[in-house]
Amino acid sequence: MTIVRTESLSKVYNPDTVPVHALRDVSIEIDESEFTALRGPSGSGKTTLLNMIGGLDKPTSGKVFIDGQEISRMKDGERIDFRLHNIGFVFQHYNLIPVFTARENVSFIMMLQNRDKREIEQRANELLDQVGLGDRKDARPAQLSGGQQQRVAVARALASQPRFILADEPTANLDTEAAMNLLDIMETMNREQNITFVFSTHDQRVIDRARRVITMVDGAISRDEAQQEYGLREG
Repeated sequence: MTIVRTESLSKVYNPDTVPVHALRDVSIEIDESEFTALRGPSGSGKTTLLNMIGGLDKPTSGKVFIDGQEISRMKDGERIDFRLHNIGFVFQHYNLIPVFTARENVSFIMMLQNRDKREIEQRANELLDQVGLGDRKDARPAQLSGGQQQRVAVARALASQPRFILADEPTANLDTEAAMNLLDIMETMNREQNITFVFSTHDQRVIDRARRVITMVDGAISRDEAQQEYGLREG
């Protein structure tokens, strides 16, 4: 089942001064349960495309559909509400609230959704257990390593039960061990829970795990290819 579809997506920044063509006529489809990486050099358009899919920015032209709904035509308030209930985000710099505990950071988005207090607490605990932080639920971000903070961010992204997760350079600030642990967690969630992940990344460690790699150059897609299973390539 197709979750994300873009049609002839283009984005031009500074159109009236010095135009920067960040995206050029990009059309893609992303299906349920994909584990997909957008790769390319800086300025290739991969983060811009992620932002368009996530409703964080609006295209200059073209369309973005999530589950058949055209989010690119939504008003700002509608798009914010849609993101809250349908899209999870994992960012390079974690973006955790420093005065909140790990459990409170994970709970926050569910509070915005006006969920039942008991349900919020139960789901936050379950998600932190899933990412291996069951014993650090009451720790604040400053008391956690970078890898642990990013695992809290993954739990937070999943808290709203989104249709898919967008991860922008999620391993960029992590050492090899922390990055591999994080990728193990996300890959397990993808395989066992059918959670869809789309990454924007320079990191070969992420690209090696992806089952589909979309290469972008100068705002356009230059290659779109399926990869073998990670275990088969390693073995």
